[in-house]
Amino acid sequence: MRLGVACLIVLMGLAHNAHAARPEVIVDPGGVSPIALQSINSAIEAITRLAEDQDGGEVSRLRRRAREATLSALETQGYYSPNVTLEVSEGAAGEIWDIIIEPGDITHVDNVELNFSGQITRPEFATRVRTLKEGWPLDRGMPFINESWSKAKAAVLDNVSRKDFFFARLTKTQATVNAETSKADLAVDVESGPRVRLGKITVIGLKRVPPQLIDRYIQYSPGDPYDQDQLDDWQQSLQLTTFFRGAFVTLDQTPATQTVLPNGEVELPLRVQVSEAPARRFTTSLGVDSDNGVGVEGLYRQNVVFGQPVWIETGLGIDQNRQRVFYDVNLPPTRSGYIDSFGVLYEHSDIEGLDTRRSGVGWKRKQERKAAGDSRVEYETQWGLTASYDKTKISGAESFEVPTLVGIWQWLRRDVDKKYDPREGNLIDVGLGAGVTLDKGEPFYRSSLRMQKWWPMGRRDVLTLRGEVGKVWTDTPRLPQDFAFRTGGARSIRGYKYQSIGLDRGDAVIGAPALAVASIEYTHYITEQLGMNFFVDAGDAAESFGQMHWAVGYGLGLAVRTPAGPFFVDVAYGQRDRRLRVHFSLGIAF
Repeated sequence: MRLGVACLIVLMGLAHNAHAARPEVIVDPGGVSPIALQSINSAIEAITRLAEDQDGGEVSRLRRRAREATLSALETQGYYSPNVTLEVSEGAAGEIWDIIIEPGDITHVDNVELNFSGQITRPEFATRVRTLKEGWPLDRGMPFINESWSKAKAAVLDNVSRKDFFFARLTKTQATVNAETSKADLAVDVESGPRVRLGKITVIGLKRVPPQLIDRYIQYSPGDPYDQDQLDDWQQSLQLTTFFRGAFVTLDQTPATQTVLPNGEVELPLRVQVSEAPARRFTTSLGVDSDNGVGVEGLYRQNVVFGQPVWIETGLGIDQNRQRVFYDVNLPPTRSGYIDSFGVLYEHSDIEGLDTRRSGVGWKRKQERKAAGDSRVEYETQWGLTASYDKTKISGAESFEVPTLVGIWQWLRRDVDKKYDPREGNLIDVGLGAGVTLDKGEPFYRSSLRMQKWWPMGRRDVLTLRGEVGKVWTDTPRLPQDFAFRTGGARSIRGYKYQSIGLDRGDAVIGAPALAVASIEYTHYITEQLGMNFFVDAGDAAESFGQMHWAVGYGLGLAVRTPAGPFFVDVAYGQRDRRLRVHFSLGIAF
């Protein structure tokens, strides 16, 4: 059925000399699909641009080209028996081309002949050939669209060539269209060539990194069948280590290196080319925020230690609340993507009258992975085991010392459009912990859940919801203070001092067994980089959820987008303290 509204695809051009002006073109699409109409528009617009500065004879030729281009564009979308009329009339500024389309029936696939030759026809590949035929994407009864036809041919060749048959190629591709019946017969011949097996490995680019690191990830026996997915996995595993800037795993196709086996199969060497990362790196950073004041960090990192494929990292960090120094030894990632590290730590903190000094040794395992397919979802999982000795001084109350052994598990799911400046998506973080005092055998346990959600509003604005709950179960009063909960500050409840909300003990604020925090924030961006945010935060850390008296903070602030994430300057009123405070921070609150 013809559309009632014609489509104007180019604006009228003004004549600027004695030759022809750019014509005005009106298309009556006659019910063709939007994709087909877009293809027609693009083809005709390119021709009408040529009509300017041409004499009458050349413009007449361009009219014929416009009609032919319309027919060609229709064919690419499956219309092989259209009737296209181009009528010319005179307007105030030049010619008007009326293109009237009667598309006719769209062509559908009738018969499909998919044939295979080469060693893929061996009996051992019969199931694979049957699967390839059953999986042919352009089946009988489907519209015959040029793009779908091209993708179908590429897909079947890729499915053959990615495993076993590296030299596969298409020897025949033919589409026979009957315009009268609107049917298309398809024929595709795939020549698999010989089966390819992996030969010896050749590694290029190693200088300091020991060869056993390559052997850790690339494990096969010469003669194993070629599989491109396996080569891609090996390459990704090497690239994920800290030892290389880049890594490429391919087959060596040089004719001199090919070996033809007695059964007609071909053996190709495996070629691994790497570019090593710098042996040593020292970095420093300087930062400032309203919670911790000015902070300075220094980090030294070394790849390959005593000829072994490990890397060490040591550093220190100092701000007004915390000081720490650490030394970690990191093992290369396993083939499953797990990264193990061992280290020692000394840390001192003094916040709200709670002074804690900790010495510890621990192990940590971390894994980062992406969801299947093209999903943007990412997962991070972390396990840890730490033996530590804490000295805790509570201003105005009894101090204590406690040796502990603590195990933790943390799981993070990230589904956002941008990792450091999300506008749409969500984060979910689940944490579990269990520990015991080593001198008295007193157990303690912890669980936590954090969630954050972003909604795009209008062209630039963002609505954000954030929430966190946590619970500790223990009978010992000598709990490590980072195991309990305190809140307040720029990244939790604005309008209150950093970690000032918890249990009052003497003149200090210590961690509480229960935590609940919620926040809603709306950011209105005036430009792409500058915006205003309005927020309400609320929550408490108390002996139990039933004993909570929520502290509420609300206000407004300035938001500035930077390469490191959004920078916020907030002015918040803390209802419980009846105080107005300024907070500033870099990065998302999560």
